[in-house]
Amino acid sequence: QVQPVESGGGLVQAGGSLRLSCSASSTTFSSYSTGWFRQAPGKERNFADFVAAISSDGRSTYYGESVRNRFTISRDNDKNTMYLQMSSLKPEDTAVYYCKIGTVKNLPTGWRPDWGQGTQVVVSP
Repeated sequence: QVQPVESGGGLVQAGGSLRLSCSASSTTFSSYSTGWFRQAPGKERNFADFVAAISSDGRSTYYGESVRNRFTISRDNDKNTMYLQMSSLKPEDTAVYYCKIGTVKNLPTGWRPDWGQGTQVVVSP
């Protein structure tokens, strides 16, 4: 199993920005597509919403409709780390954000069942 570790969450005012990071200790991380999901308050983690995904080489990305043009996903395979730059944040972006590892190199991809601890993002009005 590859256990991803998320970080970078916090409290921010609407309109602000945050950058989330996701790291994994295994080189498997750089061999597969990866992505971000978020669990809104009151929602079960297994029904977390898709946020964004990136191919293993970083050349392909895909975004959920609610974050398109506001969030940017990227990765640094030398550091086994993926990022989510979030801008123009809205209160409805409040959630626990999780990163997940895909099952293939390219997009679209399925997702491995492992979940990290997540990182909490709270956007105040």
